[in-house]
Amino acid sequence: MIGDDEAWAAVKRRDRAFDGRFVTGVLSTGIYCRPSCAARHPLRDNVRFFASGADARAAGLRACKRCLPDDVGRDEAAVLVAIDEIRSAEQVPTLSELGAIVGYSPAHFQRVFKRETGLSPAAYARALREERVRDALGESESVTDAIYEAGYSSASRFYDDTKGRLGMAASDWHDGGMGRTIHWSVVETSLGAMLIAATDKGVCCLSFGEGEAELRDRFPKAELAKGGTDFEALLGQVVDAVETPGRDSLAIPLDVKGTAFQQRVWQALRDIPPGETRSYGELAAALGNPNASRAVGGANGANNIAVLIPCHRVVQADGSLGGYAYGPEIKAELLKREKE
Repeated sequence: MIGDDEAWAAVKRRDRAFDGRFVTGVLSTGIYCRPSCAARHPLRDNVRFFASGADARAAGLRACKRCLPDDVGRDEAAVLVAIDEIRSAEQVPTLSELGAIVGYSPAHFQRVFKRETGLSPAAYARALREERVRDALGESESVTDAIYEAGYSSASRFYDDTKGRLGMAASDWHDGGMGRTIHWSVVETSLGAMLIAATDKGVCCLSFGEGEAELRDRFPKAELAKGGTDFEALLGQVVDAVETPGRDSLAIPLDVKGTAFQQRVWQALRDIPPGETRSYGELAAALGNPNASRAVGGANGANNIAVLIPCHRVVQADGSLGGYAYGPEIKAELLKREKE
């Protein structure tokens, strides 16, 4: 059993990583909850922590009907079964079919699945197919083959599902960006030389200490163009966001290329308030999978857009800075500026 101070801190931030490790007993109401329960926080003086629901019941408390603390293990098992079913099925199972398989009502399982993964079952299935398309586009002889191999019933269904989310069209992914124009420049900042590159949709690369050669490695078949009128306006916004990092950067358009999971991690990074940090484990828990800290680290390292997708806000579990692609000095300075 963890200490009371650590347990209360987990309750205050509704940390799902602690669900199943203890329950929160609220003596004034006679109930016990998960640490992540969405109900209004009780007064600290009315709270007692128990190692398990059985211990709480022995003290005369009853389970919360909102967060169902005794279902933690069952919920996780049900979601894993549903994920296996979604991955292996030729046709995406309906919510009713998934509910019947795991023994939940459709509406309740929708809530459970979203709580555990951050996505509804339908959204998870779409994200899985999009990820398979990305993989297949690099291996298939045609875009159409890749779309059908990923499980889409028609090309039009794929384009409807992915419109506005992939950044590049399917044929652009297949051809490595061939036919697309990327405007770029290297500018001097207080953090050193910075490479900025953008498509017509938004910033696709921001890095320190790199130049045209590294950009070419990332986008081998795209046309690279130095500068440009529209690009110069965007360039000014990006430089301002780097010199004074914070919320204003969220308005800058991005054109990112990544798997569905990577894009979820990158969005979670942007959701961290400036001046704050998260550990890999905390970020994984926020995404609904406390055991995915290694995968979160991989997605963090795959980020091509420094600062605007603030991977510098992720630190080690003990609070130390940890690694950073562009050096600990730049990471420390970015965090310092955000706190100021």
